Amino acid sequence: MDARAGRRGGGPRRTVILVKIGGGESINLRGIASDLSEVEERFMVVHGANALRDALGRRLGMEKRVLTSVSGYDSVYTDTEAIDLLLMAYAGLRNKRIVELLQMRGVAAVGLTGLDGAVVRGTRNKGIRVREGGKTLIKRDLSGKPLAINKRLFGLLLEGGFVPVLTVPIADESGRAINSENDDIVAMLGRALQVDCVVQLIEAAGFLDDPDDPGSVIGSMSRGELAIREEQAQGRMKRKMRALRQLAESTGARILIADGRTAHPLRDALAGGGTLIS
Repeated sequence: MDARAGRRGGGPRRTVILVKIGGGESINLRGIASDLSEVEERFMVVHGANALRDALGRRLGMEKRVLTSVSGYDSVYTDTEAIDLLLMAYAGLRNKRIVELLQMRGVAAVGLTGLDGAVVRGTRNKGIRVREGGKTLIKRDLSGKPLAINKRLFGLLLEGGFVPVLTVPIADESGRAINSENDDIVAMLGRALQVDCVVQLIEAAGFLDDPDDPGSVIGSMSRGELAIREEQAQGRMKRKMRALRQLAESTGARILIADGRTAHPLRDALAGGGTLIS
C-alpha cells in the first residue's frame, strides 16, 4: 500500500504513516494488522483501549467517572486506581495483543507507553473546570497534556526497521504516570515527526454529518472547515476534532478518518474510504 499521494514537494524523504487505532469494541484489530503488514512505507501506531478498560473495570468493580468541562469537552477522571486500570488495559492487554498480531505477520513491532524511555512527556493539568450543583468547581486528577516526545528514540526505532506501537500513560514533569488523550498525542507526533499521512480508524464510516445517521459520511472537508465541525461535535468526537484541527493547522499531512470495522480498514482508508481532510 502506498500513502504518498498528496505529499508536498521537496527533497527526498522516506514517507512516515501514523495510524491511530480507536479503542472501540468492534474495531477489527486482525484486519488492521494484516493491512499494516503490507505497508511498504515506515509507519507507527497509536492505539486506544477504552472499551477494554470499561469492561475490565466492571469486572473489578471500578466504574469510570466522566467529567465534562464548562467548554463542553469530556474526559475520564483519573485517580491512582484509574491509572492502575489504564496500565492493565491499555499498556498491558491491548498493547501486547496488537504487538502480537503484528509480530505474527512479520512486523517488528515494539510496544511502548509514554513512560518508556520518557518517549512522551507532558504536564499535569492544573484542574478541569466543571459545573456541579449549579456551581463551577475545579477538579484535579492524574491527567495532563503531552508537551514533548523523545525524537531520538523514535528515530532509532523507525530507522532500525522497528514499528513503535504507542499508548498511554505518559510521563509528567517528575516521571509519574498520567493519563492523556491519545488524539492529542497523535497531533503532537504528527508535528514533531513530520508524518506524511495520519489515518484515524474509528467505529464509524468516517466523519458523520449527522451522528445518528451512519450513512451521512462527509467524503472530504477543508482544513478551515474543521473548526466549524469541532463546534458542532459532541462528547469524545469534539475532543478528537480539536486535535485534528491542531494537526491540520501545523502540518501538511494527509488526514483520513475511516472505518476501523471493515475487513481491511487501512487498505480501504488509503483507497479513499471515509473522510479526507485536505
